[in-house]
Amino acid sequence: MEENNISGQGRKVVVVGAGSVGATYSYALAQSGLADEIVLIDKNEDFARGQVLDLVHGQPFFPTVKIRQGSSNDYSDANLIVITAGASMKPGESRLDLLKRNAAIVGGIAEEVAAKKSPGVMLIVSNPVDVLTYVAIKRSGWDRGRVIGSGTVLDSARFRHFLSQHCEVDVHNVHAYILGEHGDSELAAWSMTNIAGISIDDYCHICGKCKDWKSERLHIEKQVRESAYHIINAVGSTHFAVGLAMVKITAAILRSQNSILTVSALVEGEYGLSDVCLSVPCIVSDKGITKIVDNPLAAEEMVLLKRSADILKEALNSLS
Repeated sequence: MEENNISGQGRKVVVVGAGSVGATYSYALAQSGLADEIVLIDKNEDFARGQVLDLVHGQPFFPTVKIRQGSSNDYSDANLIVITAGASMKPGESRLDLLKRNAAIVGGIAEEVAAKKSPGVMLIVSNPVDVLTYVAIKRSGWDRGRVIGSGTVLDSARFRHFLSQHCEVDVHNVHAYILGEHGDSELAAWSMTNIAGISIDDYCHICGKCKDWKSERLHIEKQVRESAYHIINAVGSTHFAVGLAMVKITAAILRSQNSILTVSALVEGEYGLSDVCLSVPCIVSDKGITKIVDNPLAAEEMVLLKRSADILKEALNSLS
């Protein structure tokens, strides 16, 4: 995967889309101390200006960081461009119509970023994230490692949360991944799940809490898959946890941490799949994805992963 060099010493993050997700991410990022400069861009310039003003008034309370409104010219020296922009569904509009509109929006931004010869990494957060990550890679012409989707980083965090609650173990000691689509066809990689290095199935024998582990597994998967729907039905959108998940990905990039995260990546033979973006464990650094961790899965998990890839390919084909 190709090299990228950033001129200057500052860590500059450009956020495209100043709505609830973009603004919440910027708020969390400002408090993290990861970035030296945060630039917000939105087609509604007055809205972006207001969000920036609200953020900068909090500067006395978080680490030193420059926050300002920007333009496409800011892509040229950004370490990271985070795309949260997208359209909302109109009355009477189909999912396919919305997908086509968002593909046009994200694809256009990706072309603008490439035209400014940005040396950084693009992080796609707009939904459907897997399809739009693929669109951004193709429209930008960039190496696949430099365009990544937020994928199932949040879904995997939810998975860990529910497992920690069930097992009554600190969430930081639970290692678990959700793979595939960031959506209904995602799958829990139980074969990769462990607590303190002990496989989850073996840990359950030690724990002794479960009377019917198979049913409990299905219940936990259902909770993970339906979490976003419950939140959206209650408050209209999800933004707090996804903002924190984005900060986690940002830290891996800005600090070159070589973190293993389930971001959405373009697979080219890994896991026996090709020409589709979906979430698998990836090593993430300042260059984006430096390696896809092609870990052997259980046979039934491979079937589910292929099914998820097929669903995503159908969505991609609908764009043509």
